[in-house]
Amino acid sequence: MNIREIASGLQFPEGPVALSDGSVVLVEIARGTISRVTPDGRVEVVAAPGGGPNGAAIGPDGALYVCNNGGFNWYHDPQHGLRPTGQADDYSGGRIERVHLGTGKVERVYDCVDGRGLRGPNDLVFDADGGFWFTDLGKTRAREMDLGGVYYARADGSAIREAAHPVVTANGTALSPDGRTLYVCESISARLWAFDIDAPGHLSRLPFPSPAGGRLVHVASGYARFDSMCVDAFGNALVATLLNGGISVISPDGRIVSHLPLPDAYVTNCCFGGSDLRTLYVTLSCTGKLVAIDDWPVPGLRLAYNA
Repeated sequence: MNIREIASGLQFPEGPVALSDGSVVLVEIARGTISRVTPDGRVEVVAAPGGGPNGAAIGPDGALYVCNNGGFNWYHDPQHGLRPTGQADDYSGGRIERVHLGTGKVERVYDCVDGRGLRGPNDLVFDADGGFWFTDLGKTRAREMDLGGVYYARADGSAIREAAHPVVTANGTALSPDGRTLYVCESISARLWAFDIDAPGHLSRLPFPSPAGGRLVHVASGYARFDSMCVDAFGNALVATLLNGGISVISPDGRIVSHLPLPDAYVTNCCFGGSDLRTLYVTLSCTGKLVAIDDWPVPGLRLAYNA
């Protein structure tokens, strides 16, 4: 596999989305922007929602839907680079936003569920029915942290519901190839959970002792944290892994297929692109880079919508 650096100087990139024209749209969390990276490495700002834009996905209307976590405080680590250190002093509230890629217009779609404000929306994935699952990681403060959860919402802003709670530091999420299983990464424990889907927006939850009704798929064997993820055509989960920086490939039955180390402590997200979906784009967030890994051995799972 060939690893190419496409862009550098990004301010904590995350949420990559490969577009059909060969460019990659991503968020720069520390900059508060949605940015487009062209194949030759040019970076242009598409929109500036502020706060902390995080996971992103194309919806059924061709717009980019973004989880905005409301913002972090930041620390420039002399060894590793830029990293978040908890809820921003100017925290602006969690929300789901719709971004029109052509105009840069930003619309707030959701900021609460059942009267409770969203705290730190992190990642989302659309299903074939036109709705999307998303995680809320919550926010961390000096001596306390929120409990996270999993939610389902309609893209048109008409409905949102809590699907599983609590999921402590709920982070990356993705669907299986048949659309019947929702995967959720629990960041702080480096656990990968699976939830069976019995209808759009409804999970079949296991009883106690499962903390939120999920089925435990995998736990990292060493000190690591799990961030966002994507799925390949065989149903393997490609989990962006923090601290033990790299991409961990986990089979549906919980086996580690491989771990590809990458030169960053905060490998935060990945997505497939290219005409054959065999190019893996990865955000190296502390060092502010977008890289591409060519000729990935298994093609990626085609997402429900693209632009």
